[in-house]
Amino acid sequence: MSGALANHARAVGTSFVATGGKYYWPVGASLEAGDMALNFDDDVAFTVQSDWTPGDQHGRFFINGQSYGVKIAKSSTGWRLRFRGIDLVHQVMTPRVFELSQFMPVKKAADTSKQLLCPMPGVITQVLVKDGDTVEAGQSLATVEAMKMENVLKAERRAVVKAVKASVGQSLAVDEVIMEFE
Repeated sequence: MSGALANHARAVGTSFVATGGKYYWPVGASLEAGDMALNFDDDVAFTVQSDWTPGDQHGRFFINGQSYGVKIAKSSTGWRLRFRGIDLVHQVMTPRVFELSQFMPVKKAADTSKQLLCPMPGVITQVLVKDGDTVEAGQSLATVEAMKMENVLKAERRAVVKAVKASVGQSLAVDEVIMEFE
């Protein structure tokens, strides 16, 4: 890197753990004549060439001489890679970081199946049902105006309205509860 101090070169390790979904692979990496050499624990080795840089949305990779085009996007926890119908978030970390990551609790998604949430910041312009009403799948429940467009929110399935939490004229943020179902 130009402008770097002579004795402050970035030291990059050679042992990593690559993860994708619920799978992980210990991998050794080294730079050999401008190519990246990847060696996996099961004695599988790859030579990788690419001019991809972080921020590019598409990467052309030559793996053992074969060309692959991969769509790449940054995700909150790593890189989202899409190739021929495969869509996974991958991470590459040091063995110690991987070891510690195993102790991280998995956050369970909140059960919102019995709620109608506001899909975007907006103002409630209509509430078409009241407490105790039975609604059918596809029935209009409420209207939210956002960015000068009206968005009609519909029931996903048959249910009974337990409580309407929002009223006409109320401004709501994303994921605020509009109504609850039994």
